Formats: sequence, structure tokens, C-alpha cells
Amino acid sequence: MQIVTTQQVSHGSHFRAQVLRGYQQKINPFIAVDHAWMSGPTFPPHSHAGFSAVSYVFLDSESGIDNSDSTGVKNLIKPGGLHWAAAGSGIVHEEVPAEPGKTVHSLQIFIALPEAKRLMQPTSLTLEAEDVVSVKIPEGKVRIPVGEFNGVQSPLNTPTDVTLLDITLNAGASINLQVKANHNAFLLPVSGAFTVDQQTFSFQQHKVPVFSSQENEQTITVTASDAGAKVMFFSGKPL
Repeated sequence: MQIVTTQQVSHGSHFRAQVLRGYQQKINPFIAVDHAWMSGPTFPPHSHAGFSAVSYVFLDSESGIDNSDSTGVKNLIKPGGLHWAAAGSGIVHEEVPAEPGKTVHSLQIFIALPEAKRLMQPTSLTLEAEDVVSVKIPEGKVRIPVGEFNGVQSPLNTPTDVTLLDITLNAGASINLQVKANHNAFLLPVSGAFTVDQQTFSFQQHKVPVFSSQENEQTITVTASDAGAKVMFFSGKPL
């Protein structure tokens, strides 16, 4: 296990985030992750190319996101939902809170595309909140926006092989997370605190545990604090 740090950033009075950037070789195929709160229009329409921009809105978000892009897509990303824009050869998009005066709590995730798909025709995948598979376990609950957990598969077929899990753990509960052979993985604290390998992680500490790919499958044991924990699990095969 390695530990990397997030940075606190803000843009104007409507946007703040903890951002995980600058560690692409450690978290490959992920490029960056922004854990953000947005309460008003912040970024004008902007372009992406050669990778995917993924928006995941947390269930506790006060508002959804109005999303639009240059391919003609216009949709509402509701709390609990996910939108995956594979920019490929190039896309221009804009995301703003759907309800003025309310705050969007979300992740913006940037993911590399395999070399053969980097110049693909831009395309979008949307997973509505009600279609995200959720698994209740004695330790808490796991939502599966992308990938697989304990044999339960997300309906999304994504252009990059990754897993994204939204995990809620009860107070003091432990969960074993499996990382496929030759996949990188990391855990992003969202709320509460948890321990891995006797080290504690929380949103306030700005620390993220990263697990480099191994020849064999890895098991990560995550234990919540006495107040419980919410954590995002990311894994993927490096490109």
C-alpha cells in the first residue's frame, strides 16, 4: 500500500473540491478524480479528447446535474446516477446544477481510453439512479455503478475495464474487497473514517491509500470507525 494526497481547490464561490491529481502512473487507468460540491454554474462549455469524463452524483446530493454536449446529448443526472462521456476524438460539454440554489455533491472522474479507442467517435453512456445495482450486506451496502462486486455486475459496458463501488459501512464493520490480478486500486474517503493495514483514513486527512497491480488477486480489508464510513473503491487494469 502507498499513500497519496488530495488537494483542496475552489473556483469562485460556487465550486469546491478535493482533487486527486498528479498520480496517473499510480492510479492508471484513472487520470484524476475530483470530489466536488457545486452550487451554481462554474465552468463554461469545455472540450475533452482522448479519454472519458465520468460524472457520478451521490445519493445525498441536493440536486442533480443538467448535462449537455456537442453530440446533441441533453440529460439530467439525478442523485445516485452516473453519466460516462467517452470523448474519443473530441467532445464539448457543460454540466450545471439542475436546481438553482441547491448544491450538487458528486465525483468527476477522468479515465484513460485504450489506445485503439482514443480517437473513437464520441459517445455517452447513462446509468439512471434506479438502475444502479445495490447489494445489501450485513456490514452495510454497496452500490455498483461500474464493474462487479461479489458476482453482481453493473449493466454498463464501458470502453475501459474499471470498477467503481459506492460503499457504506456500518459502525465498526469490515469488508473485504477483491482486486483482480494486474489491476491497480485505490480508496477515496467520502465521510466518516476507516482503517486499512492499521492506518486510518478520512476525508479531513486528505490521504488516499493506493494498491499497485500484482500478479495475483489482492484482498483489501476495510474497517469502519465507530461512526461508520462511506468510501469509494476504484480499480482498473493499467493502460
